[in-house]
Amino acid sequence: MAVNTDKNSYTILFAIIMVVVVGSLLAFTASSLKPQIKENMRMEKQQNILYALGVNDNEGSGDITFVSTDKVANKFKTNVSEQLVLESKDGKIIGQMTRQEFMDSKDEGKGKEPYLIDVKKQQTRAKNGKSRFLPLFVGQQNGETVYIAPIRGKGLWDAIWGFIALDKDMVVKGAFFDHAAETPGLGSNIKQRYFMDDFYGEKLLSDSGVFKGIDVAKGNNDPKNEIKDDYEVDALAGATITGDGVSAMIKNDLKLYMPFFQELNTTIN
Repeated sequence: MAVNTDKNSYTILFAIIMVVVVGSLLAFTASSLKPQIKENMRMEKQQNILYALGVNDNEGSGDITFVSTDKVANKFKTNVSEQLVLESKDGKIIGQMTRQEFMDSKDEGKGKEPYLIDVKKQQTRAKNGKSRFLPLFVGQQNGETVYIAPIRGKGLWDAIWGFIALDKDMVVKGAFFDHAAETPGLGSNIKQRYFMDDFYGEKLLSDSGVFKGIDVAKGNNDPKNEIKDDYEVDALAGATITGDGVSAMIKNDLKLYMPFFQELNTTIN
């Protein structure tokens, strides 16, 4: 007996079958890709942290070149000697955990590698009056201990983020920036090596210890960024709002780490 394909019931049944089949295929594909997505995220985070630390495959003055994916896990293990998680609330550090303590905890937001902490979610926690977890990665650069912290903010069109490496006095020892959807050739240039390199040596604190941050400023009379105590780097052409976003995320996020560095210097001295 032939099926009457002109009936509404046939059309509805066919649509239901297709939805079930396609949905099942999509669910299977998503499930299959999940481990690879997690692995890609791990490698990307580690590459970014290592880049800020100065561990990369850059050559000459060309584009940025990350440590290759087949070497990144070993390089991260070798160069990042310690991972800390600070707990911050109302501008104060109220707790500090080692990597293992954080990973072993079953509390909300914990139980993962510190470098996988979602900075955006932590910012939301703080806005909702909760404590915020601040990851901090410790490594060596030319025999000096360096601390790498993640930052996140808003550009012209979407999110911008990065990692900043600091010495014990909160002087910048490296930077990495990235973006979701900034304008090509303008705001997207925060991911260019020449922009990141400008931050090296910039101070975040005044001589009296007041947090100043770093402004991405137009007309700062130092286009080569040779002056390192003016709390400024030269702005990107045609990217004022993106530059303002970089300035804001440096001030908003790195200021939260200031109590850690104050305590660190008290201990050292």
